[in-house]
Amino acid sequence: MADFLPFVAGLVCLAAATVLWRRKGRARRKLRLTAVLLVIGALPVLIGGGYWVWFTHRPQPPPTRQALFEGITYLRDVRSEPRPLVMHIVTVDLDAPDLGFVVTPGPPATVARLPLRARTTSAFLDEFDVQVAINGDFFTPFYFNSLLDYYPHEGDPVGVVGFASAEGVIYSRGWPHRPTLYLSPDNRAGMNQAFGPVYNAISGDFYFISRGQVHPPDMYRPYHLQPEPRAALGLDEAGRTLFLVAVDGRQPNYSEGLTVIELGEILREYGVYTAFNLDGGGSVTLVVEGADGRPMVLNSPIHGRVPGLERPVANHLGVRAARIASLHR
Repeated sequence: MADFLPFVAGLVCLAAATVLWRRKGRARRKLRLTAVLLVIGALPVLIGGGYWVWFTHRPQPPPTRQALFEGITYLRDVRSEPRPLVMHIVTVDLDAPDLGFVVTPGPPATVARLPLRARTTSAFLDEFDVQVAINGDFFTPFYFNSLLDYYPHEGDPVGVVGFASAEGVIYSRGWPHRPTLYLSPDNRAGMNQAFGPVYNAISGDFYFISRGQVHPPDMYRPYHLQPEPRAALGLDEAGRTLFLVAVDGRQPNYSEGLTVIELGEILREYGVYTAFNLDGGGSVTLVVEGADGRPMVLNSPIHGRVPGLERPVANHLGVRAARIASLHR
């Protein structure tokens, strides 16, 4: 509600200007006050109205398929049914040369209750010199009341809900029965299966594709059944292709999101055999390294109802890969 206060205040000023102009009094003074109120009121109303028109009438981008780096391909799936949808899928060939993974690092779980410092996915990509990055697990503490009142900001202490490890340092033991992607130093990937000692690991909250079949979570929550922005990790049946998925949502006529069941049915079309849900909503962000070496956001994050605004989150999954060509969006 606080995000709309400037717009409401502008309407109040315009109303006050109308009332003042109709009242009897000295014409010159009345004219000055009315002009001031009109200017003060018109600016937020015009800005707010312009934002609303842009927010609800943005055109969808075209679908695309593009090789980004050695062994890494980007697909943008654009649909109008069952509702406007823009979905981003990055596939990673785990047999590609010069491939590596980075999970946001933190101190051992026994050292700190909140072991991480919140950062955006773009900041993570830039800091750890990876070529692809996606937001990770659900985290705490978190709240959002408005763009003036939320937590965390960049650098604030946070902790993830699930199991997490970076290069063998386990910094979160997590809640039981939550899905985890394990990645070994030689790029073997397993869902709830580590190959040797735990190396890199990142978690979500439930599987929505298992053994090639879509199934609902064990316990429904409202955001499971409603179209929402979503992020997910998946593997093909051979376990040699990793899928990083970001679904844009909460953006009328552009992309309104998916339920988890709808997401599962679409990902099965792409050969996903196992997949689990990452932190969604305003956290969903998929970033790649651009041709100039700077972070380039592929999707349209929606932190605080502002398209393109990234949310600082707890952990991330990054991919290091060899460049094969200039990247054009």
